[in-house]
Amino acid sequence: MSVPAAPPGQPKKAATAAWIGSALEYYDFFIYGSAAALIFPTVFFDESDPATATLLSLATFGVAYAARPIGALFLGHYGDRLGRKKIMVFTLILMGLSTFLIGCLPTRDQVGTLAPVLLVICRVLQGISAAGEQASANSMTLEHAPSDRRGFFTSFTLSGTQGGQLLATLVFIPIAALPEDQLLSWGWRVPFWMSIAVAVVGYVIRRTLDETPAFTQQTESEGVAKLPLAILMREHWADVLRVIAGALVASVSTIFTVWALAYGTSESVGLSRSSMLWVGALANLVALGAIPLWATLSDRIGRRPVFLIGAAGSAVMMFVYLWAISTGAYPLVLVLGIVTFGVVYSAANGIWPSFYGEMFSTRVRLSGMAIGTQIGFAIAGFAVTFAAQIAGPDGDDWFAVALFTSALCVPAVLAALTARETHRIPTELLGTRTPHTESDRERVAA
Repeated sequence: MSVPAAPPGQPKKAATAAWIGSALEYYDFFIYGSAAALIFPTVFFDESDPATATLLSLATFGVAYAARPIGALFLGHYGDRLGRKKIMVFTLILMGLSTFLIGCLPTRDQVGTLAPVLLVICRVLQGISAAGEQASANSMTLEHAPSDRRGFFTSFTLSGTQGGQLLATLVFIPIAALPEDQLLSWGWRVPFWMSIAVAVVGYVIRRTLDETPAFTQQTESEGVAKLPLAILMREHWADVLRVIAGALVASVSTIFTVWALAYGTSESVGLSRSSMLWVGALANLVALGAIPLWATLSDRIGRRPVFLIGAAGSAVMMFVYLWAISTGAYPLVLVLGIVTFGVVYSAANGIWPSFYGEMFSTRVRLSGMAIGTQIGFAIAGFAVTFAAQIAGPDGDDWFAVALFTSALCVPAVLAALTARETHRIPTELLGTRTPHTESDRERVAA
């Protein structure tokens, strides 16, 4: 039996809800990254020497990624049992609350070592929220979308991610330009408090969204899986491994966003905080246009070739971009930053929601995407901490960091090469192991 088409307007509404929610989630996530690189070493770790303080601050950025696999197990299970909509609302509230609380935290000067402990707790809550956000939003948009446009509609989740990252960068540019005493006393708190406004808008939209036709039919016909994880590991273990490997390409994003920002503004390079933040802002602005274009291309030629362009191309471009930073030539940094992150990386980043989601059947899709991506993202999140270590005592060994980042792209390339092509498979047949012939399509439509 074929899945009924979504009501008119629901695919666009689902994509809008995914965009706004992801924008909030990653606005929150990336203002933390900017603060971890520029502010927190002084505010929360000021008793350490500067190099150690930066390392500890970047480690707290990675803590959220460590929490994400745990959140994925919990939220993936309930998302496949209770529905996509409930998880989308829950993750939005949790992220908004934990981010607002970061802006209210006392500093190390005020409460001593309790300050970084509270910071880590809030960061863990952010990680748990992010673990369920993308998987639920991707499942929602994929299952609402027409079969021939799943790549385009699911790409709105990642467009929202880039939109949130762009907003975070734009907010931090004037904040970073404040006088040092104002920046470290109250200025850094403002971007965290601002997240409440976006959370309210996202909540209103998500509360009015219908559950997906695919999940509704699954519930009415076969019922939901009591233990989605057991089914996932029995029937889709190879695809889970592919998603984990593919998600390692996210190390390009974390290195670009956090480590390169810290490196570019270090004494060895000497670029200003505002100028480096503008590189990220413009790269994300370009990505907003590139992501739906790459996704539309994947609807025509397939997920695998587009993902390969992004993963393999990013492995090469990280050498070029970090070399440009080492020269201190800002026009070169700006152009290559836009090409690396805004164009090339967007090829992989824009189509992984459809690429990964189409590997799984409806009854385990949210679990499969959440667990697979969040394990991979956890490794990618700590790439920043490892990069800070392998960059040497002066933090300027950009070649070692580029080599490390490129090595993390290799598993993503291998995952794509071994994956099935799914862009022409009907939604109701996704995740099955039978040949997808014309007779299959006629059987499902009957």
